[in-house]
Amino acid sequence: MPSRARGLLYALAGATIGAVAARIAYSAFTRDKPADLSGRWTRKNHRGEPITLLEGPAFVAGAGAAAAFTPGLTPRVRAAALLAGAGSGALGAYDDLYGTTSSKGFKGHLSALARGEVTSGAVKILGIGATGLGAAALVSQGPADTLVNGAAIAGSANLANLFDLRPGRAFKVGLLTGGPLLAAALFRDQPAAGALAAVPLGAAAALLPDDLGERAMLGDAGANALGALLGLAAVTKLGRPGRYALLGTVVALTAAAEKVSFTKVIAGNPVLNRIDMLGRRPVDPI
Repeated sequence: MPSRARGLLYALAGATIGAVAARIAYSAFTRDKPADLSGRWTRKNHRGEPITLLEGPAFVAGAGAAAAFTPGLTPRVRAAALLAGAGSGALGAYDDLYGTTSSKGFKGHLSALARGEVTSGAVKILGIGATGLGAAALVSQGPADTLVNGAAIAGSANLANLFDLRPGRAFKVGLLTGGPLLAAALFRDQPAAGALAAVPLGAAAALLPDDLGERAMLGDAGANALGALLGLAAVTKLGRPGRYALLGTVVALTAAAEKVSFTKVIAGNPVLNRIDMLGRRPVDPI
C-alpha cells in the first residue's frame, strides 16, 4: 500500500476510534445521571445554568483509547500520547473537583505558591508541566529539545483551557488548529504524525454537539487533555523553527490572557464572533 494511502488510513482509524470511544464513554458516564444537576460533576455555565462536566472525562477516555489502539504509532509516541492526554486530564479533573477560586490564572496560582499557599491550580500547573516533560522526553532528541517540546505541550494544555469559557469554543479552536496539522502531515507523507493529530480530533468532533447544545462542558479535564494532545502532535510534526514559533505563540497568548478577555476580543471581531457563535444558542439579551 502506498505510504500516503496508509497515512490516510491511519488518520481515519485514529479519528474513528476516538469518536466512537468518546461517545461510548459519554453515554456510560451520563446514563444514570440525566437529572443529576447538583452532583460533584456539575457546574454552572456562562448563563448560570447547571451543566455536567462529564464530557471532559469522556474526551480523555476517547482520546486515550485512540492513542492506545490507532495503528501507525510507534511505542514511544503511543506512550507519550497516553501520558500527555491521561496525565493532563487527570490533573484537570482534580482541579475540576477540588479547585477553589481564591487564586485565578497562571500568575495568580504561582503568586500564591510563592507565598507558601499550594492551590489546586498550582498542583495542576506543576503536574501538567511534569507530564508534558515526560511526554516530550519520549519523542525528543536531547535535553534542549525536551525542554522546548515539554513547555509547548504543557503550555498548549493550559491555553486550551483558557478558551473553554463558551460552548464549543475550545473544541472549535482545537479543530481549527489540529485540522491543518493533520492535513500537513498527510500532504507531507508523515503517517505517524497524521495518526497522532487525528487522535484528539475524532473525540472532539464526536462531543462537539453536546458542548454546543449546552448539555455538557469540557471542564479542565477535557480542555487540558485536548491542548496537551494537540501540543504533542505539533511538536512531533514541526521542525525546530516551527516548534519555537509554537512555544512563542503559546506563551504570548497565555500572557495576554492575564491582561485581556478572550471573550471580549472574540465578541468584538465580526469574523471570530461568527465562528464562535456557529451552532450555539443565541446569546440572551441584556
